[in-house]
Amino acid sequence: MTPPSMPFPLSRGRAHEVCGAAAFSFAFGLAARLGGQSLWIRESWETGKINPDGIADFIDPADLLLCHADSQREVLAVAEEALRSGAVTLVVMTLSKPLGLTEGRRLQLAARDGNAVGLALIPEGMGSNAAETRWRCDPVFDSRDSTLLKWELIKNKSGTLGVWYVRWDAASRRFAMVSPAGK
Repeated sequence: MTPPSMPFPLSRGRAHEVCGAAAFSFAFGLAARLGGQSLWIRESWETGKINPDGIADFIDPADLLLCHADSQREVLAVAEEALRSGAVTLVVMTLSKPLGLTEGRRLQLAARDGNAVGLALIPEGMGSNAAETRWRCDPVFDSRDSTLLKWELIKNKSGTLGVWYVRWDAASRRFAMVSPAGK
């Protein structure tokens, strides 16, 4: 049976969610596909750093704007303004607490107004009902291919669900669909 076509890149003018160990790869691959400037917003207590050398295979590090906010409320406020402005093509926000329906709907309206893509990186099991799509992205451990990822579409308001195996191709700066490991 042929899997449904993969809805990637994500719909513009909408807010989406991603979880899983490969969520950062998903976000940077999306930034590469959309082009233009991207804004990454997260709370200032987060200790991890985004290394420019680590993302250079995906996007030009100069195209990524980083923002540290004092709280999740501030993360959402900055994301809403950035989405609405249309100044960036992608707004990535790292969330640590559940997103309420009102907050999620405000992000959807802002994304629509600015024709931008919103992407919330969320912990497993913490999705919002307002999200257009929700993805679970994890690495596939295979001794022959260390770049293989499994993307599972676990929520889709406008289509079917599915599972795809992808590999990042640095030369073309895009994900390529591949067969599952061992098949």
